[in-house]
Amino acid sequence: MAAAAGDGAARPLQNAMKLANGAIELDAGNRPREAYTEYLRSIHYISQVLLEDAGAHQELSTASLCASPDADETVPPDTSKMLKLAGQCLERAQSTAAKLGKVRLKPAMPAAASVPSPASRHRRVCSDEGGKLSPFLPPEIFQKLQVVESQSSKKELTPLEEASLQNQKLKATYEARMARLDPSQAMQKTSLTLSLQRQMMENLVIAKAREETLQRKMEERRLRLQEAANRRFCSQVALTPEEREQRALYAAILEYEQDHDWPQHWRSKLKRNPGDLSLVTNLVSHLLSLPDHPISQLLKKLQCAVYSALYPAVSRGALSTASAPESSVAPRPQDGLPATPTMPPLNPGPLDRGADSSPAGLPSPLTDASACLPDKDSSFEDLEQFLAMSERWSQGPGGQPEPQTPGTKREPLLECLKSTVKDIHDAIDRLLSLTLLAFENLNTATCKDRCLACIEEPFFSPLWPLLLALYRSVHCTQEAALSRSMELYRNVPPTALGIPTRLLPPHSETRGATTYPYCAAVQELGLLVLESCPQKKLEHIVRTLRAICVCAEEYCRAQEATHQASAHPPAAAIGADDLLPILSFVVLRSGLPQLVSECAALEEFTHEGYLIGEEGYCLTSLQSALSYVQLLPRGVQGH
Repeated sequence: MAAAAGDGAARPLQNAMKLANGAIELDAGNRPREAYTEYLRSIHYISQVLLEDAGAHQELSTASLCASPDADETVPPDTSKMLKLAGQCLERAQSTAAKLGKVRLKPAMPAAASVPSPASRHRRVCSDEGGKLSPFLPPEIFQKLQVVESQSSKKELTPLEEASLQNQKLKATYEARMARLDPSQAMQKTSLTLSLQRQMMENLVIAKAREETLQRKMEERRLRLQEAANRRFCSQVALTPEEREQRALYAAILEYEQDHDWPQHWRSKLKRNPGDLSLVTNLVSHLLSLPDHPISQLLKKLQCAVYSALYPAVSRGALSTASAPESSVAPRPQDGLPATPTMPPLNPGPLDRGADSSPAGLPSPLTDASACLPDKDSSFEDLEQFLAMSERWSQGPGGQPEPQTPGTKREPLLECLKSTVKDIHDAIDRLLSLTLLAFENLNTATCKDRCLACIEEPFFSPLWPLLLALYRSVHCTQEAALSRSMELYRNVPPTALGIPTRLLPPHSETRGATTYPYCAAVQELGLLVLESCPQKKLEHIVRTLRAICVCAEEYCRAQEATHQASAHPPAAAIGADDLLPILSFVVLRSGLPQLVSECAALEEFTHEGYLIGEEGYCLTSLQSALSYVQLLPRGVQGH
């Protein structure tokens, strides 16, 4: 089988995710001891793979250094994802071990009083991922780290500082020579002392004159550059505060370029190759990697402002979640790994047993889903009718919506989210406009898009975990509905979701839990949560849909090979009507309720040019599948 061969040749990262998913399924099945062993096995596999890669990379680096001493060392692209996955497996192993310890100690300590833990020096936020402490630093600590990083660059000494160092060396030489002289050589000692004083005084006088001249020239240059910046912004009679700040930053950029030659070299390269987008990528990446450049300093400043606005909202949301009853809190999975369900099972038996094995008087969720989900001949537009039916299912008796608990009101968080989104858009626009102002050769449509993509990655990387936590607090109701559907329908056969048999591998019912249909697409979708950049997350969604198409074509060819006697002409492997049920199956198998918040954030922060292309179509398709899965019928919920 082609699919089985593809599974055997999977990348190490995908194999590691298979092991982690197997451990999670054991954890979800209330088998903590086996799950703990599988978590450790996953960590061992990841460490072994990384150790082998490091050894091979070291040999290649040694060989390349012998051939070319100036060769740069690189790290495999999946290393950071493997390390993050290992860290998540380690955290789950720790929580599982703690759970096992509580079960063992519970009979022996029925009335043990809880001992208050010592207060931490720095307050941390309790995240939405299973109640564990998250790595969200307080804003003042985050800002200090940014300042230290900005000040870590090498600073040139002033003339007075250079003179002070020279005088220290002269004094050390003087003391060494004085120690070698005899007490009877008083005249030589006096001569050395006078010579030292004269040299030190000359150094200070010369340094002071040099510093005064340098300060005068720097002031003249500052005024000259300020006049150039004023001429650049002279079209406005009265500048707004934002324009005045931009003018000051532009003057700082001009002053920076007086001491550095690399910006002019890059302008020459862009002028010689105006259509080379790789130059744009390298230029913006190099610019933002320099902590002393004004644009890089503005990036750090804007990040601190957004972080300071996000942190109180996430703190309040986390505290309210911690104080709420356990039954009203939606399960919050680890980023990159599905959560262990905390709700009691609704169905007394396995979900994939069929309608005949359901208890008397209780309909099976699978039976209800098969009856209400679109079949293989239905059209894609039937989704609207299905959503309308599900809206009636979600209402209470008499067609009225079920009353919401007071804790579900999210107006303050929603207003904070809207304000933060606006601040992020404004910050990125400011960085982009200042970059285009500093390098006029980039002021074209294609170069602007490339600059925007290069700015987004360093901007979002430290902010995305906190931003996603706010999104998840706002969309907790939708995530809870998706998590419940995943709990109920995770093991349903693909045909129950309307996937035609021609798009399934032959004898798919005999495949194991780790080799289910469209496994490659599920693994690709699971990689999305390991990224912190919207553009890279969108690429994983595109690759997920492409993997679905590849798998569908392989399954269709395999089905045709087993039915060669059929006289029907070969049709297209997959159409728009087939994409929704297949993508819904992939979503159910992923076990990632946070995809709702991820897609909502991607829809907000994805550039308009991508939303009207392939990326936008793939994102919309995934959102449709998420809505479809959220509103699957609950079957026994009302009984």
